[in-house]
Amino acid sequence: MSEAVSRRRAIGLLGAVGAALGAGGCVAAVPPGGAGPRKASASAAATGAAARPGSAARIDALLERLTLEEKTALLHGGPDPAPLGQAGYVPGVPRLGIPALRLADGPAGVRVARPATALPAPVMLASAFDPALAREYGRVIGREGRALGQDVLLSPMANLIRTPYAGRNFETFAEDPRLTADLVAQVVRGIQDEGLIATVKHFALSNQEQGRDTVDAVAAEQTLHETELRGFEAAVAAGAGAVMGAYNKVNGTYACENKPLLDELLRGRWGFGGWVMSDWNAAHSTVAAIGAGLDMEMPGGTHYGAPLRQAVRGGSVHEDTVDLAVRRILATMDRFGLLAARPPARPARDAAAGARVARRVAAAGAVLLRNEHATLPLTGAAARSIAVIGPTGQLPFVSGGGGAHVVPDQAPAPLDAIRRRAGNGSTVRYALGEDLYGRPLPAKLLNPAADLADRRVEAGRSWSHEGEFTLAADDEWTLLVHYTGKRPGVRLDGEELFPGRQGVAEQFAGGLLGAAPDGLAVRRRTLALTAGTHRLSVFAEGGDEGQRFRLRHTTNATRAADLAEAVKAAEQAHSVVLFAYEDATEGTDRTSLGLPGGQPRLIESVAAVNPRTTVVLNTSSSTTMPWLPRTGAVLQMYYPGQEGAGATADVLFGDVDPGGRLTQTFPADEQATPVGGDPVRYPGVGGRQEYGEGVHVGHRWYDAQRVAPLFPFGHGLSYTTWEYENLTVRPERGGLRVEFTVRNTGHRKGTEVAQVYVGPSAELKLDQPVRALAGYRRLALAPGEAQQVVLDIDARTLSSWDPEAHAWVLGSGRREVFAGRSSRELHLRAKAVVKSR
Repeated sequence: MSEAVSRRRAIGLLGAVGAALGAGGCVAAVPPGGAGPRKASASAAATGAAARPGSAARIDALLERLTLEEKTALLHGGPDPAPLGQAGYVPGVPRLGIPALRLADGPAGVRVARPATALPAPVMLASAFDPALAREYGRVIGREGRALGQDVLLSPMANLIRTPYAGRNFETFAEDPRLTADLVAQVVRGIQDEGLIATVKHFALSNQEQGRDTVDAVAAEQTLHETELRGFEAAVAAGAGAVMGAYNKVNGTYACENKPLLDELLRGRWGFGGWVMSDWNAAHSTVAAIGAGLDMEMPGGTHYGAPLRQAVRGGSVHEDTVDLAVRRILATMDRFGLLAARPPARPARDAAAGARVARRVAAAGAVLLRNEHATLPLTGAAARSIAVIGPTGQLPFVSGGGGAHVVPDQAPAPLDAIRRRAGNGSTVRYALGEDLYGRPLPAKLLNPAADLADRRVEAGRSWSHEGEFTLAADDEWTLLVHYTGKRPGVRLDGEELFPGRQGVAEQFAGGLLGAAPDGLAVRRRTLALTAGTHRLSVFAEGGDEGQRFRLRHTTNATRAADLAEAVKAAEQAHSVVLFAYEDATEGTDRTSLGLPGGQPRLIESVAAVNPRTTVVLNTSSSTTMPWLPRTGAVLQMYYPGQEGAGATADVLFGDVDPGGRLTQTFPADEQATPVGGDPVRYPGVGGRQEYGEGVHVGHRWYDAQRVAPLFPFGHGLSYTTWEYENLTVRPERGGLRVEFTVRNTGHRKGTEVAQVYVGPSAELKLDQPVRALAGYRRLALAPGEAQQVVLDIDARTLSSWDPEAHAWVLGSGRREVFAGRSSRELHLRAKAVVKSR
């Protein structure tokens, strides 16, 4: 690490924070639908009571009437008597008119039992580099959350993309602190514009799934303030109603009982006026947690139920501390009108409007990584003879797994969208390429024979079978069980193939691979089987409602047949669109940055017979691509939501310009990352993980180490060409004003994301990035059209966090400014003097 972090220094670093993002001071909470920030007294800011007239008196009156039992019941979750499929429930106090709260997951749409708009993953939204679009995205979720009976949304996720292995990278925005802060703030505003309480998570340093419950994330003071904390600070400035504490430890103390983090920083310096809840089962104590500023334990009352009441009665927790936690919750509820005699009416869902925004976001965030020999857009003969290959060409990959998975209204298949767009007179062939769900086991394979293709087990009954099968030669098998109830036991040669997984990994199995197209849950296991006889036994229970199950498999022979079919389809077509996937989910980190299964071989084989192959990536994060040189084009579509098929076709055929840019660096290989090859940085050693990269997160590390990425931060191609010219930089308003011109020099209307970076200050003796993102502008220009871009670089962007002063210090003196298309394609540079204040 660049700095050692002691407990004393941790308190100092978290207890002193300078100006709010780009504003010169903390910004008060914005009420739902409000036009902007308004000032509040210090005491009001601490409770959120300034949100509605008379709020403080109203909360005081309620607190006087609440019993200790009723107070503690408001501080933890409980069972919902009428569940809607949401993540959590907090009972109200009906006798005092305090309603219950329903809390739903929702990073990419509202996750309840009923259908909702499945928006593209947040990482795809971020790829648009468009804060205004982020606010629209938030508004869709906010309206639908209210319409679907929810009061609190457990979103957005402000943690940075620190390692490409992290299983939830698709749920967050970027590796860059500035871009993350901008977008998180606007999503919060959008959600709360519609009257839904936003919960920014996971506070803080929750950047991986491996060991997330226990790992101690150790980060130096400067590192914290210049990287991970910026998105959370921006959310507070935007008026977020709630903050969720993380599972992990931060500098030695669990986040949910970390007083320097929750009380001194979040409330004391940032002026946060909402409430802090734990992540699900992330609370570890009663006295320490409530004393540190954790207001609500979710999903139950292990620590904040009877133990909290006992602590109050025994004197280890003063009842005033309980009152303060209750006050924060009630004040936030009152701010959103939930305590009013006539609470705001819930709106109706507008599914059509949600679908329109979903499609706009998916098209805006599409990143064209490679495009050789004008492979895209598909026009002329290329648009009339197409082979669509890959399982996610026929089965839409809507969203990742875990809390981000949404039940969509509908989700067309990309194959159908491509066929519609290609139109009459075209030929669009399809080949599976890779079988994700398996083929039925031949009934006569087992001795004695058994039909395991689709079995029904009635309620209260069980079914079992034991048999043998013989292989003539060694083979690699993937065995899959599909089921609707309790997972059947499947034993091969005495070994249980599908044992229960630890923690949430058992609950969350992915957004694609965890369920078959007809909705049955799926588990799979790949094994190397030797020639000879093998014993297979199956046991299934019907449970209370009965269940269906089936056993399926793939083998080397079936995989070879699928590959041959794909190659044949590619040979017969003028162009190929090959859909590739990587399924990520909460609870599990990725084990490789390469595409899983046989997909690399599939791409190599198809592109070998048809170089006009476009690979469409439905993946969660950065991907290594040894197959890249053989391809014609690569289109990054992440998890594109329910309208992803139409948006993908829009981009493939050139109806829209691919307007997305990478918000994370794609490494050239698995070792060439900020944490690659260093287990202390990731996943940690002995339960301790050090953020040794310091301020050099993401693209900053690649610049500092002079490592060439596969694709740099900010990269994304267009169907037209661009020219940058006439950069000028001058001091203004305590910062710098940057002006330059962007011109569309091609023959098509296009979308460009102009990016501005700033170099370090020689006068500032602190570690600084080689280049830091200072601003950006999304442009849509007609052929030949030019636009002058004017961007202000504020004092915060030009400052560094001084761990000795515990404050931001301006990097004065001569600074270099760069403008261009990505962090590695910077066409223009100029210098200007930043003046000390």
